[in-house]
Amino acid sequence: MGTATFLGEFEHLVMLAVMQLGEHAHAIRVREQIEEQASRSVARGALYGTLTRLQEKGFLDWQVEDSTPERGGIPRRRFQVTEPGLIALRHSQRAIANLSQGLERALDG
Repeated sequence: MGTATFLGEFEHLVMLAVMQLGEHAHAIRVREQIEEQASRSVARGALYGTLTRLQEKGFLDWQVEDSTPERGGIPRRRFQVTEPGLIALRHSQRAIANLSQGLERALDG
């Protein structure tokens, strides 16, 4: 089997949240998405560290958006999953699905 890069659990959640949010994938929205959809508390430092790590791995990219008066002139970054990131995410999703086969009854309860 190839040299696939595996995602950690939190990396996986961050990438899924970025994909779900699309053009609204700013750090604060990613944090809210994970907290709401995964019922998981997200520390700001953990999120920013993970976003940076995923960017360094080439799995996320970001663009700076223009600042707004509501943000006091502070620009914000909008994240998107890159093609290598999508490949890593597919690999991780497939691994979870494969390992979950036959456990539906136990996992649904």
